Amino acid sequence: MYAAERQQLLAERLQQDGRLAVIDLAEELDVSSETIRRDLAVLEREGVAQRVHGGAVATRALTILVPNLAQREIVHAEQKRRIAREAAALLPDAGGSVVLDAGTTVNELVDAFPLDRTLTVFTHAVPAAAKLITLPSITLHLLGGRVSGATAAAMGPTTIDSLADLRADVCFLATSAASTAHGLSTPDPDEAAVKRALVRSARTVVAVFDSSKFSLDHVFSFASYDDLDVVITDTDASEDDIKELRARGVEVVRA
Repeated sequence: MYAAERQQLLAERLQQDGRLAVIDLAEELDVSSETIRRDLAVLEREGVAQRVHGGAVATRALTILVPNLAQREIVHAEQKRRIAREAAALLPDAGGSVVLDAGTTVNELVDAFPLDRTLTVFTHAVPAAAKLITLPSITLHLLGGRVSGATAAAMGPTTIDSLADLRADVCFLATSAASTAHGLSTPDPDEAAVKRALVRSARTVVAVFDSSKFSLDHVFSFASYDDLDVVITDTDASEDDIKELRARGVEVVRA
């Protein structure tokens, strides 16, 4: 397991349990106690944990850890590829329009785009745009704004204003967390504002995220389950989470 994966796992455990023990984690993850202490030091710097003798306790009820783009790309990579392949089946027919959110799962979806289908694509995500520009069948619109180093995506009033004029066929939406009470959420208020505009920009909203995002809450909610038409996740998603989505009228696809 990579360091970024361990740290995200520990942040999620803190969210669920409120405290962590170094010895137990070292044994469970088959690493040294010193490795776990270094991970907890990272979480403490991020404001997620407070180290105590023998472990750590949660400092806040809501997680705020935001791994950088390179870290997120390696976490749950196989699940993201499977989700992306299922999402590609929901791309509109030739001549249709798509809005793409920023995120590693959405980047995988771009890799699954059919090479010969003419589509108009709008995105604020620089990595997605860099891939799409190589496809001659795609008419690409890169939305402006201040580019965040954490997400490699534009955000701010310019981005939101650009999205306000759109009514695309499908929006593919990413998230850091998903729960019944808080919906889809993110630690960043500016990112949340852009995502709210993304939800309003298309007739059909498809959320793509792996099962590790369930039962997590970040500070800023940007969509309720009622705002979603389809959720594509992986087969590790619990039956309770799937039933809750379906009870809210959301179509669920497990990849």
